[in-house]
Amino acid sequence: MMIAPTLPAELKAALDGKLQGFSRTDAAQRSQKISNTYRSGGGSGTIKSEADALAYALARMPATYAAVAASLNALTEIVPDFAPETLLDVGAGPGTASWAAAEAFSSLQSFTLLDANGTLSRLALELAQDSARLGDCRYLPGDAGANLAEISPADIVIASYLIGELGEHDQRALTEMMWSKARHALVVIEPGTPAGYSRILALRQQLIAAGAFVAAPCPHEKPCPLTAPDWCHFSQRLPRSQAHRQIKGAEVPFEDERFIFIALTRTPPATRAARVLAPPDIGKAEITAKLCTEETLTITKVLRRDKTAYADARRWRWGDAVMAES
Repeated sequence: MMIAPTLPAELKAALDGKLQGFSRTDAAQRSQKISNTYRSGGGSGTIKSEADALAYALARMPATYAAVAASLNALTEIVPDFAPETLLDVGAGPGTASWAAAEAFSSLQSFTLLDANGTLSRLALELAQDSARLGDCRYLPGDAGANLAEISPADIVIASYLIGELGEHDQRALTEMMWSKARHALVVIEPGTPAGYSRILALRQQLIAAGAFVAAPCPHEKPCPLTAPDWCHFSQRLPRSQAHRQIKGAEVPFEDERFIFIALTRTPPATRAARVLAPPDIGKAEITAKLCTEETLTITKVLRRDKTAYADARRWRWGDAVMAES
């Protein structure tokens, strides 16, 4: 079952509750400062107070949730029988990825969240405490690299918007450690920038060499066929609430989150799907789509006179999996 890119009602209600008496202007200023620090590679170090944590969550949780939801949808589309019972959320922040995983997998029973920022950890536990799904989650303090070794393996490990905060050597070490903790699957999400793509590419290469299989977005374990300045990334549109617009200082009622992800599994997927790598060009006579297939990168043209194929292709969206029968 595909999950929506919008925050679950329980989480939205918990955030709205926190907003009572909270200055939107103050939140907007704090959010801008934190965003600037993140962009310069400073990580979550500027999030020191409860107000900082809440400002960050209000500004970034909706978009981060949408990207994680889209990534998990891509995994479940290729591996529909995957039913994990345990989750390890590395660099969990306010718990965004755990909420998305709880929606994606009704089978999940145990949630372990790890993050070095105690302020974000407290917020995550407060948001989850009244949840029917996340009420029993465990939040472990500490740096992902140093503390991960002591944690038990889980059926699925997720790291969203984390590895970009680390140096190259630490990224490789963390990648190896996360894979060792993933019994069945590892999902890593990064910003949809050339730098984010480069980090995912390095992780992909490292873990394929260690025996991992790619479930999504790639339909193969071969080297990525894209060449610079092109890079693989996707976009997820999500609506903005009034509070979200105020804190972001935005007039537009929606946001497009650009992201790149990889979902790796211990066993090869039973099915493979081509991936739509850009918005298809819908013309009067044909639809042109850029597809990554098992064999190669291809520009596919679907003629209007082939009515069934054309009707299928009209439904293709950037990031979609295209099964062979299409």
